[in-house]
Amino acid sequence: MGRREGDVAQLQVKKPHLAPKRSSFSEQTKDAISGYLYVSPFFILFAIFGLFPILFSFYLGFQRWNGLGEMEFVGFRNFQLILSDPLFWKSLSNTMIMWILGTLPQLIIGIILAYALNSALIKFKSVFRVSIFMPYVTSTVAVAIVFGIMFNSQEFGLFNVILGLFGFDPVNWGTSEWGVKVAISTMVFWRWVGYNTIIYLAGLQAIPNELYEAAVIDGATLRQKIMFITIPLLRPIIIFTVFTSTIGALQLFTEPLIFIGRSYREEGITVVLYLYREAFSNMAFGPASATAIILFLIIIVIASINVFIANRIAR
Repeated sequence: MGRREGDVAQLQVKKPHLAPKRSSFSEQTKDAISGYLYVSPFFILFAIFGLFPILFSFYLGFQRWNGLGEMEFVGFRNFQLILSDPLFWKSLSNTMIMWILGTLPQLIIGIILAYALNSALIKFKSVFRVSIFMPYVTSTVAVAIVFGIMFNSQEFGLFNVILGLFGFDPVNWGTSEWGVKVAISTMVFWRWVGYNTIIYLAGLQAIPNELYEAAVIDGATLRQKIMFITIPLLRPIIIFTVFTSTIGALQLFTEPLIFIGRSYREEGITVVLYLYREAFSNMAFGPASATAIILFLIIIVIASINVFIANRIAR
């Protein structure tokens, strides 16, 4: 009996002590994993619907493909076809003209409107801010349809009636070379000027009033306050709006498509509309992807030049 009790005691002594299990991840690692899991849906969706189409377009630019059959590698032939097509250069010139007519004025007018809305002389500022921003939240298709009616080529069209009041002949806005460009540029200007105005207004409200008060005490004029206080402090906002407006202008698509329809007339076709025609009308996805690549390079060059100029002007 005593021997058995001794064996039991010896077994209890030899029994190992079981330490509590520790997690292989630290709290900092767990927090990092949780953060990545929360943001992972965005990156997954971006990889599927954003990154993959971009990479596939670069690959498709060197292929011949009609969307159904097998792909055939053709090297730089798609780029040669695009660059030798007069319609592509016509679409590029149309895009640049519409950018000059519709985008550049909206940046200048946007700063002027924002400065006016930020001044103490304007009453009912909230009403004006909402009214100016309304075109941006309006459907692009609805805007294009309304402006298509306003720019009706008949004598009873709104703009032709206005021209008639000043003794001018009616303009064929739908088919004339400059009539189409002016109509589309007016749509772009009306739609985006409020967006840029609100951004400039937010930048103006961030400028301390003490700077303007000190300038008034020093005898600065309105022009001097704008040139030496407002514009330099708005430089980051100006660079941002110039960059985004340039990209948007070079990607102009909805307004010309609604205004001129699927006829793809030379007077109003843009680069993106030319790309759309190649892909979904001619079923030539290789040249369409090559056009997208060329447009991508053009956007980089022009946007960089605009940002450089805006940066120099705002100093």
